Amino acid sequence: MANDVTITITDREGISHEVQAPTDMNMNIMELVRAYELAPEGTIGICGGMAMCASCQCYVLNDFPLPEKSDDEQAMLWEAFNVKENSRLGCQIHITEDLDGLEIELAPEA
Repeated sequence: MANDVTITITDREGISHEVQAPTDMNMNIMELVRAYELAPEGTIGICGGMAMCASCQCYVLNDFPLPEKSDDEQAMLWEAFNVKENSRLGCQIHITEDLDGLEIELAPEA
């Protein structure tokens, strides 16, 4: 049986939320943000998690060994606004037990 992990998400208003994320549902960070309603409806995950819109862009705030960016994620971030060195697409970060303690901040809405 998989365990939940704790992930800290700072929303676009600057408010920090410590949330529990299930590791047994094949969810990603974008879906977690939507599930906890940490971004207004229609402002995150517009493409449905296909790495085609960057509405779920987030900044990884702590040093975490995340999977490498795919070519699709890299290409989308190349075209996105407000990109930083620590930018990732939330839809491309799948929730696993390795993410316990991850801290992210949602990028500003483009």
